[in-house]
Amino acid sequence: MSKAANPRRVGDREALAVATTVRGSPYKLNLVAGLIRGKKAGDALNILSFSKKAMAVDVRKVLASAIANAENNHNLDVDALVVKEASVGKSIVMKRFTPRARGRASRIVKPFARIRIVVRETADDEAQEQA
Repeated sequence: MSKAANPRRVGDREALAVATTVRGSPYKLNLVAGLIRGKKAGDALNILSFSKKAMAVDVRKVLASAIANAENNHNLDVDALVVKEASVGKSIVMKRFTPRARGRASRIVKPFARIRIVVRETADDEAQEQA
């Protein structure tokens, strides 16, 4: 008697990649994720490559992973991929302390965020309508 198979969390023509501990605030990460929502995968990679935001490096890695998952694990056409979802959430928060005047201490909060990118294979007519 074995354990049941883990169900897919996305649709049939979709692929997923998640980064669970990206060092930086979710707000800053969401600003970068907003740049690629709904764009073609190739265009999104170019946008992230030339973005001046520091968080674009981490988002680009996750997007590249999602594209690789689509190609290798689900046999999807890379040229027809569109970023369906780029969602950002909070992860752990490291708390540190720094000394202040008169023997006091202040808390330093070092936030982490998580990003989830879903790419979807679209038909040719759907991709032209979005462009």
